[in-house]
Order: sequence, then C-alpha cells, then structure tokens
Amino acid sequence: MSVVPQSATIIGSPVSPYVRKVLTACEMKGVPYRLDPIVPFFGDDRFGELSPLRRIPVFIDERVSLCDSTVISEYLEDRFRAPRMLPATPELRARARWLEEFADTRMGDVFVWRIFYEAVILPFIFQKPRNKKKIEMAVAEQLPEVMAYLEKLAPGEGFLCGEMSMGDIAVAVHFSNLRWARIEVEKDRWPKTCAWVDRTQATPALAKVTRLGEMLVQTPPGGHHAALANLGVPLTETTLATDTPRRGPMSVE
Repeated sequence: MSVVPQSATIIGSPVSPYVRKVLTACEMKGVPYRLDPIVPFFGDDRFGELSPLRRIPVFIDERVSLCDSTVISEYLEDRFRAPRMLPATPELRARARWLEEFADTRMGDVFVWRIFYEAVILPFIFQKPRNKKKIEMAVAEQLPEVMAYLEKLAPGEGFLCGEMSMGDIAVAVHFSNLRWARIEVEKDRWPKTCAWVDRTQATPALAKVTRLGEMLVQTPPGGHHAALANLGVPLTETTLATDTPRRGPMSVE
C-alpha cells in the first residue's frame, strides 16, 4: 500500500482551473498539501526554474517536482490508487484522458485565455482595459463550438465514464472561470452539458476548492495568502511571489 507523504507543496492560486483540478485530486485521495497561492504572473525566478513555462500548478513531494496538471494528476493516480480517478478499462480510461486533453487545451484556450484573461487578468493584474470586442467574439464564435461538442458527449445522468473521473473534473473546473468572467452559458441551449457540470461541481472535493477560487478572484493578489490563512488552509512558510507581474513565454499578448 502507498504511503501518503506528510505534506506535498502545491504552488499556484485556486483561481486557476488547473490548480483546482490538482487540488480536487488531492482532496479526493487524501493527499495532504501546503499551498503557495501565487498568481503565476507574480512568480519569481525560483518559480521559473520549477516551471519553465511559468504556469501553474507546480507539485512537489518527497519524490518528484512536476509542473503540468495532467502529469500531476496521473502521478497521483499511479501512486495513490484509491479512490480511482480514471476508469478501470482501457477504452474508458482513454475516453477520460481525451476529455481531459480537450479541456486542458481547447477549453483552456477559449474559456481561460480568450475570455477570463481578457475579462479578469488584464484589468486586475496588468491594469489594462478589457478588450470587449475580443470577449464578445470568443463568446459568439468559439464558445458555442466548444459547448456543442460537449453537448454531444455529455451523459444524460451521472458522469462520462460511470463513476466521476478526471475527465469530468477537467471540464467542470473551466466553467467557474467563465462565470467569474461574468459569462453565463445558456442552459436551455446546452442542457445536458450544464446539468453534467453542475453534478460534477457539486461533489464535495471540487465544491471545496471552487469556494477558495471564488473568494480569491474577489481579493487582490497581495491578500490571497492572508485570506486563505483565515480559512485555515495549510500554507507554505515562504512564497515564490513577487510584487511585479510579468508574462510567461507562452502568455498571450
């Protein structure tokens, strides 16, 4: 039987859907962690050494240092088998993995970089005005394409592969960022997807970490550490955050 580490370190703010995906896996598997809730744009040089793309989350325990949410999730799945977060059969595991890939890439591009970045990150991190035309174009042209694909896949009840898997979680986390950007999807237009996301977001582990992101998205970055400390979230003794934001090598302009 695998022995759970005394405490892993997770670097990254729960505002990020990718951080919430990993935090949900830790919560479900009972992996204790300490959080350094940095916004990646405020990461120092040490952060850049740990995450060459300057993206979050970073996961560190006594065995590994990893910096991709899918790699981290699969490491947790391989090391801590219960509860299972990928299905038992090869075909269903492949299906869940594809959905996670679609969520990480296509949904991340539209929901995070084309909408959330323009609506939230630009004004609150870089003090630049929102480009409302870019947001409107993404909502009108690209969001419907993503939603139509998800509607074809969405189960009428339960989850994609029977029990909830990382594929369900990877999709659901993005919808909170969409809501925080003040974009509401049309439930009448995509009813199966919206019901599926609601079921997934209602699971205790994901609901817990979503509440953290909900609070932090309304808090200036400099206050994130104190806000989480007030809630009793285990935090690292030091932080990799700085006071001056900078873009990573793969950030949009």
